[in-house]
Amino acid sequence: MSILPGPGWWARLPPAAGAAVMATGILSVALHMTGHEALSLVAFAIAVALWLVLAVDFTVRLLGDRGRFRAEADTPAALTAVAATTVIGARLSLSGWQTPAAALLALAALLWPGLLLNVVRHWRRGMPGGAFLGCVATQGLAVLAAVLAAVDRQDWLGWAALAAFCLGLVLYVAALFRFDLHEVVGGAGDHWVAGGALSISALAGSQLTASPVWSGSAHTALRTVTLIALALSLVWYVVLLAAELRHPRPRYDIRRWATVFPLGMTSTACLSVAEPAGIAWLVPLGEVLLWIAVAAWLLTVSVLAAAHLAARRPPVT
Repeated sequence: MSILPGPGWWARLPPAAGAAVMATGILSVALHMTGHEALSLVAFAIAVALWLVLAVDFTVRLLGDRGRFRAEADTPAALTAVAATTVIGARLSLSGWQTPAAALLALAALLWPGLLLNVVRHWRRGMPGGAFLGCVATQGLAVLAAVLAAVDRQDWLGWAALAAFCLGLVLYVAALFRFDLHEVVGGAGDHWVAGGALSISALAGSQLTASPVWSGSAHTALRTVTLIALALSLVWYVVLLAAELRHPRPRYDIRRWATVFPLGMTSTACLSVAEPAGIAWLVPLGEVLLWIAVAAWLLTVSVLAAAHLAARRPPVT
């Protein structure tokens, strides 16, 4: 799955490239939440541009190369199409563009069942971190649906978000039993999704907890599950970071974008959970984690650029 950019790169992008949109988009969300609006808009512009490139490529494969489309639709990375779309939609909603955000929710919901069923049918034991993308895509739907439900006061959309949230947790547990734990010390980057899936679950839970639709025991249950998901995601963060320091993997791989996304998502989850859960110290923690994620994004871009230059360098004769 390692890919070096070069001539015609847009024609051979693997589905895993969607993680670059997810990573850049969630950084835009976190930067917006912390008041760094200029940087947020730059990141958002990059994420939208990448999303458009991938959307065109997705459509071309669907209409003109059905064999490749079917082969790639069976892989967990195909679900980045859904997750990336929901991240862009969530950022649009934060900017007040609710109609385009709702359109992206509808598009993501249309893509989600077919891709998820294809992926789940091909699950097996000993899978890489991409197995958790079923949870990520489903929780992405939950996040965007919950955000739009709060803005438009649509209770039915809130209930749909709750259903997606619960299903996402089930998919996480199912993926966990199929995850190869050796990936923690040898994975190419997507092993970080094991923690990132819990972070986006906590983000979805925070949006639901903040909704007035649920009160009493239902609100308490949502708050508890959200805090457990966030706590476990932070445990994964520490474990995965320690493994990276102990077993460095400096070589560029496109799956490294699936490392940046969980870093940014954990920051965003901390920032989002703080207010509805009433835990103020999660805000400074989220801000610290944000700059770690930004540094990881810049490092990944730098390694990508170096790989690009190496690929274009003429061979020594």
